[in-house]
Amino acid sequence: MLASQTATQPQIMRVQLTVNGQPHSADVEVRVTLADFLRGTLGLTGTHLGCEHGVCGSCTVVVNGDGVRSCLMLAVQADGAEVLTIEGLEAADGTMHPIQQAFLESHSFQCGFCTPGFMMTVYELLEKQPEIPNEDIRAALSGNLCRCTGYQSIVAGVELAKQKLAGGTSDTPVAASATR
Repeated sequence: MLASQTATQPQIMRVQLTVNGQPHSADVEVRVTLADFLRGTLGLTGTHLGCEHGVCGSCTVVVNGDGVRSCLMLAVQADGAEVLTIEGLEAADGTMHPIQQAFLESHSFQCGFCTPGFMMTVYELLEKQPEIPNEDIRAALSGNLCRCTGYQSIVAGVELAKQKLAGGTSDTPVAASATR
């Protein structure tokens, strides 16, 4: 280092946010992404990092009711926010959320890497549009990438989740025969 150059200290900021219903407060470097904060600082590793460019959707979490790419959002931008991750989706008694149950019953995953991002996208989608027409589901999921399933089983999982959340029960996944 030249004498005229000085080493700069990383900028640190305190963030306070609620994650999965639990308040958290931590000092973070201002350059740390929300994904890295969730994974590294809070130990919530269900939020996956795929492309780290906001393309694949694997890192999707819900912030103040909106699905966001946590690899593109800085932790300091979430200061004061309510964040829901895949770990917060299950019920307090440990039972699966209807979306999780529907994905399981519909075989909506293979390797599982993209599954948390899809589930959080579906959570936001069905919170905002519980009556979304089945023909619009594919377009709503177009921002999430899966390299294994061919998407039909994921769409079937969303259709079944829609039924479960509406109070309908079904032991047979919608369009399950199309997945095999």
